[in-house]
Order: sequence, then structure tokens, then C-alpha cells
Amino acid sequence: MVTVIKEGAYYHDGVLISPADGAALSFTPQLGRAATMAYRILDAHNTSGSMESLKLRFDAMASHDITYVGIIQTARASGLEEFPLPYVLTNCHNSLCAVGGTINEDDHVFGLSAAKKYGGVFVPAHQAVIHQYMRERYAASGSMILGSDSHTRYGAYGCMAIGEGGPELVKQLLCKTYDVSYPKVIAVYLEGAPKPGVGPQDVALALIGATFKDGFVKNAVLEFFGPGVANLSMDYRSGIDVMTTETACLSSVWSTDSTVEEMLSAFGRPGDFREQAPLEGAWYDGAVRIDLSKVKPMIALPFHPSNAYTIADFKANMADLLHQVEQDAVKSLELKTAPPSLLDKIVDGQFHVDQGVIAGCSGGTYQNLLRASEILDGSSIGSDAFWLSCYPASQPVMMELTRKGAITSLMAAGASIRSCFCGPCFGAGDVPANGAFSIRHSTRNFPNREGSKPGEGQISYVALMDARSIAATALNGGVLTAADELPNVPADPAVEPYTHDPSPYRSRVYYGVNHPESDTPLVFGPNIADWPEQVALPQDLVLTVASAIYDPVTTTDELIPSGETSSYRSNPLRLAEFALSRKDPQYVPRAKAVLSVEKLRRTDPDDPAVNAALEGHDPAVTGLGTLVMALKPGDGSAREQAASCQRVLGGCANIAREYATKRYRSNVVNWGMLPFVAPDVEQWQLQPGDRLFIPGIRALLEGDGESITAQLLRDGTSREVTLTLPGLTREERDIILAGCLINYYAQ
Repeated sequence: MVTVIKEGAYYHDGVLISPADGAALSFTPQLGRAATMAYRILDAHNTSGSMESLKLRFDAMASHDITYVGIIQTARASGLEEFPLPYVLTNCHNSLCAVGGTINEDDHVFGLSAAKKYGGVFVPAHQAVIHQYMRERYAASGSMILGSDSHTRYGAYGCMAIGEGGPELVKQLLCKTYDVSYPKVIAVYLEGAPKPGVGPQDVALALIGATFKDGFVKNAVLEFFGPGVANLSMDYRSGIDVMTTETACLSSVWSTDSTVEEMLSAFGRPGDFREQAPLEGAWYDGAVRIDLSKVKPMIALPFHPSNAYTIADFKANMADLLHQVEQDAVKSLELKTAPPSLLDKIVDGQFHVDQGVIAGCSGGTYQNLLRASEILDGSSIGSDAFWLSCYPASQPVMMELTRKGAITSLMAAGASIRSCFCGPCFGAGDVPANGAFSIRHSTRNFPNREGSKPGEGQISYVALMDARSIAATALNGGVLTAADELPNVPADPAVEPYTHDPSPYRSRVYYGVNHPESDTPLVFGPNIADWPEQVALPQDLVLTVASAIYDPVTTTDELIPSGETSSYRSNPLRLAEFALSRKDPQYVPRAKAVLSVEKLRRTDPDDPAVNAALEGHDPAVTGLGTLVMALKPGDGSAREQAASCQRVLGGCANIAREYATKRYRSNVVNWGMLPFVAPDVEQWQLQPGDRLFIPGIRALLEGDGESITAQLLRDGTSREVTLTLPGLTREERDIILAGCLINYYAQ
């Protein structure tokens, strides 16, 4: 099904060959990397003059309504006058009027005023989810798009897209660059054709399961090609592509063909097509071969997309696997009492689920919902506990499904049809009941991302599946069923007939690109606040451990929960109150206690509390702050709040064995925090309250050093430990020295 090739591969005569066979043809990695699609696109967007150290400028950007207010506020504080490139502001995350105590519409009003003032695109709520809009309106072969959402992936159209934290978008708005070392490029060679009942999520989960856990493609570009591509429709390709984020790769790009050309023409953009493919002798740092004909319906059990099994294997071992999920829940969610048993959902050898959801950029595409409607046509999902929700990804998709009768079929079967909304992906829609098990064609199933509240005794579970198998399960009233178990299950054609009608966009989307109205005032609701002032890095630091997390991976959802907390996304201090609230509820009071003494240090350095905290070190040159230790933090969302919330609470550093993603490390740096690495940090046995004295940290960053000796202070004892800052660029050093990106640009 999926074969991983770690020793590298060349492209020759349409196939992958070994390094030894390539050498026999006089191929070399040095020449071969320039023959990849990724190299040629990166080269066209690089401004540094060196392909080793890229400085990229993008063709367009996109943000949704959890992130764009903070981005615009940061850029405005740094001198923004107008958007220098097309910048799309979508409203698909905080679409509901009020969730969590504030009125989300205030942000939408701000967004429209910003689009007018600075010359952007404003997509009102319920019109389209962010990535479907960008596929339909902006993804172009050979282009590059930057988005403040981790699932910014448009590779199926030949477009390299990257999801990053907000500060990286700020840099583009200020005509700066996205700086990154040249990445590894990994080939994904597709062959064969999917069997009926096997959908894009099945292929994606197989890929994620084979690559995520060992970090094989981490921060790499995945390059898709091979004879199997021609057997996939555009929606099918996009459904695989958008899930590549869950492999921890940096970006993706696919070969293009007549299928891409026809879809771009249907979108009214025939000029955005360019034929592209790897050239003879292209070199790849590794490869993944996927035989599409051997992929089977998959399920990713809680609590990660990589926890993937074939549905057949799950059914054969469900008691053991569900018991493991229960154990993972107790450990990951730090439950004091055992959750409701999932084993009770096994009745007469069949597993009964409570909810199905087909939604968002991965699930809500035309082809997915059309297949689901065909499976359910003329049937009923039943009137018992199981229920099904379907969220088309855009109004044009909704219109075409309506014209084809698919919406009618779904509704007649008992499915709920919702608007274009990303809520189920991050806990703001269709939150399951306590103890419930939800199967979803969406992007993630991280702990409590679906909106449950373990701290209040409520826990639910999400497993990822393809829309086809979700529909098959719905057909059987919630009994878990793989689509290929059905007789005469509909197949997915390589070309899915689709008529695109952009009239909803013409009627509702504000388009102000290249037409800023500088006199337009920004409209601020009462919950929209400026970023609090941050101070420059002092000469020395005394840092208190405010949280120590020993999980193998820590997600951004654990660092700052999504869902109802997102209603405070435009108020940095109020949002920060939720930092680590589901992982370490005492983090915020610990951090605030240290911050209060640090503020005293700046105003009254002779206060006894300051002297006690500094343990005799000079208050004129020694700052106080907090740090978070996590073995591998930052998997998941690109939301900058995972770092900014730490910063506004006085955070000065993270210590990690490694960082799960580049985007989280970038967020840490851009918010003026030190991204320390310590391979042996687990052996330090750090606990909240431990402190590190780091002398000469400012001098280290003013120079080019990467290693510093610190004193670990614990219970009256002291020992030396080594901290490293590998790979910091000169600009990253200057950002940290200044205290954050806003300060850096103000200078």
C-alpha cells in the first residue's frame, strides 16, 4: 500500500530509480535537485540569490477570522500602509455570532474595514472555508501562497502553499521575506487507481501513518507525481494534499495535467494553468510509493491522524485498540477518573458510533458529498442516537450539489446540512456528547480539539475516516462500516463533471486588491485590543519553569485551546488566560506571579520581592521571566497564539528536545522568545518552580554563538546545564534582542 524509501531516489523515464542506478546514468544530487518542481518554484520566488538560504516572496496570502485581526494589528503597529499583495480575509472559523462570551461579528466588521483601508479581499461568513476559496480563486500552477492556517495546501493545482504563524504574514505585508533554508524534497510516487469505496482521506491517512511518527518528511516538501495522478479528480487530489500538513511537512506540490487545466478553466482562470512535472534526473532526498489500488478504507483513532489502521484491521482487533484509546485518554488528558468505556459500544461484535461529520477543507468538497449522497440516496440514517452533519466547503459547491439533487438526497436521508464553516475541525461546532465517539472527514482528531472539556468531567472521541465510509456507517444507523463493504458502492471517476458558478462571490465578496481606501477608518469592537508592550532582551535572565510537559508530542491545541477560547482571539491578554488551561491549569497563575515581580523590577528594583527572585543578581541587567519545557512542542495549528499567549504572560523561552514544526518555532522567535534546544532535557527532570540563571544571553545573540551554559537552580542547589540555539539567523537574533517582531520593525 505505502512504501517508504529513505536512501533517496532519482527520476528517470517516468519512474523512480535507486541512487546507484542514477549514478550509472551520471546523475548527481547537486544537478538533480534543480530538476524538481519544488526547486523551480522556489527559485522563481527567491530573492536572496542563494538557493541554500531562501528569502521568499509570495503571490498571495490568506487568513481566517481567528488570525487576521492580530496580523493586521501587528502590521499596523509596524508601519503598514497598504497590502502589497492580494490578501484574502475569510470568515469561516468564528462564523457563529457568539461563542465563549464575545461577539464574533465585531471582528468581521473590523476585517471588512481593513480590506477597504488596505486593499484586500473580504469573504463574509458562510460563503466559503478558507482553503476552498483559495483553491477556487487563487491557486495557480507555479505560484506560492502563504496562509495563517496550518492546512494551507494547494499543491494539487501546482501551487506551493505554506501555513505559518501570523508574524510571517506580517513580514510579507511589510515587504519583507519568508526566510528558510532550502528544504528536503520527498517524492510521492502514485501508481494504480483507487478501488470503489476508497476516498482521498483513506489515501491521506495511509500516507500520514507511514511517515509522521519517525519524522521522515518533517519540514520537507512533498512532490506528488506518477501514473496514478491521472486517475484522480481534482477534489480527490486536493483531499489528499490538504492532509499532508499532518505529516509535518513544510509544503507540497503536484504534477499538473489536463484535469488541472479543465478545473482552472471551470473556475474562470484558464491563464493560471501551467504544465509542470519533474525533469529527467530529478533528485529526491527520499521517496514514498503509494499503490492506490491497494489502499483500503482507513480509520485514524484518537488522538492523532497518524494513529491509522485499515477499518478491517480495526474491526478484527477493536477491543484491544479501543482499550488502548482509553488508556491514551487517561494519560493525555490527565484524567482523575476513568472515562466512559468505549468497549460498551461493541454490541454483538459490531462497533456503534454516535456521530458522523463531513466538513471543511478536507471533507466538504463536491465529490465527497456527492458520493455520500449516492450512498445514502433513498435510505435513512435512522431515528436512534446516531446523527450526521454535512458542511459543503463553499457556496458554489453547495449550489452545484443542490442542482444535482445531492443536497435533497442527504436531507431526505436525515443528514443535517450546514453552512460553509470550519467549526467541527476545531471544537466550535457539533461537539459530541460525553463519552460519544464521532467519525469525521475533517483534518484533525487531537485531544479535546472537538470541544470536549475533560477538566469538567466531559470527554468525547474523534476518529478520522473518509466521507464514503462515514456515509456507509450512516446507512447502517451508526454501525461502523467501511464503504467497500457495501454492494455496488459508487466509484470515483478520474474526471468528476462539475459546473462552477461564482455568482455568490460576485454578490457578496468585497474585492479591493490594488484599490486601498486609506481614509477608511478601522472599526474596533470592544474586544479588539492592541498587543501589550514587550521589553527588549536583558543582558542576563532568571527564568522560572512555569510548566513542564513530558508527553512525546505537545500540540498547539494543548498550548492554547481552540474552540470557545477563540472568541478572545483579538484580545491578547484575555486569550492568554486560557494558555495551557487543558494541559496545565496552574500555568497561568504561575506565569502571572513571575510577571508581576518582573514589572516591579522595572519600576522598583529595590523591592524585597525583586531581590528574593533574583537571588542576588543585579536587577539593572537581569530580567525575570518564565519558560515552558516540552519535549516536542508545536504539532498542529499555525496559530501564533500558541506562542504569543506565553509571551504576554512574561514568557521568555521554550526548552525542547526538538520542535515539532518550523511554524511553531518561528512563532516563538517572532514573539521574542528563545527557542532553546537541549537533547538531554528529559534527564534534567524539570518541574514547575525550578529556575535557570542564564548569564550573558544578550551578548550571545549579539554575536553568533549557539551554545550557552546556564545554572539550574533547585531546592537551594545549583548545577550547570547547556542550552543551544541552533540555526538562528541574524534577523531572528535581532527580533529576539528587540523583544518581538513589532519592536524589531519599530526600530
